[in-house]
Amino acid sequence: MPEIQPNANSDKLAAIDKRNLPYSLDGGPGHRARIGVIVLPDDQTIEYELHMIFDLPGVACFVNRLPCAAEITPDTLKDMEREITGAARLIMPASSVEVMAYGCTSGSLFIGPDTVHRLIRQAHPNAICTTPIEAASAALEALEARSIALITPYENDINLQLKSYLEARAYQIPVIGSWNEPVDARVGCIAPESIQEVVRQLGSSPLVDTVFISCTNLRALGIISELESTLGKPVISSNQALGWHCLRLAKVDESLPQYGMLFGR
Repeated sequence: MPEIQPNANSDKLAAIDKRNLPYSLDGGPGHRARIGVIVLPDDQTIEYELHMIFDLPGVACFVNRLPCAAEITPDTLKDMEREITGAARLIMPASSVEVMAYGCTSGSLFIGPDTVHRLIRQAHPNAICTTPIEAASAALEALEARSIALITPYENDINLQLKSYLEARAYQIPVIGSWNEPVDARVGCIAPESIQEVVRQLGSSPLVDTVFISCTNLRALGIISELESTLGKPVISSNQALGWHCLRLAKVDESLPQYGMLFGR
């Protein structure tokens, strides 16, 4: 390969060469709210749906992923605990982030929200923290839910833990449906039509007043409004609840009715 010779004229000024240009600073793209989200490596859905929700003037979302096994089990969920601080540290390290979220419903369930908050605050000590399980609980409270149809992709051990978590907060869970799919990459490919069919079938039960579609990798945001119209009752999903909670914690209170009854609260 021939040797590349330096351009003899490379040190000469351009026809117009202005340096040290003056500039002013503003609040940046997230001047109203900067929201950081820690995401699982195979989650195909959370970023797409949260960016839809956060498509508001002055609201910016910053994402980083953390290592996690491809198969979701109680043990692999707990293993993520040691990765949370490092992942949070790489989200806007030189800037303030008003809200930081760990974007895994079942992971926050098994690690525990308090532990997640502590680990995030090692990197962002001033951030308000949340998780999908906390956001879902806040959403259910805002909607005055009492009896829930729980729809998940999880294996039975995770479903039982989630059921116990909600029952400990005085919610009844008389209806559960699950795809029992442990591989997160496959969960992201479950068609919205399949989700719709299950929610219509189980959510129509007179035993329930609300539906909770749990898992940030399920593509549910775009079908919530239609499902609510069909069922005549609120439907929440992990991403919808998390987006709503992040905005409200950041003092952003826009109503986004296209994403369900929750955004009227």
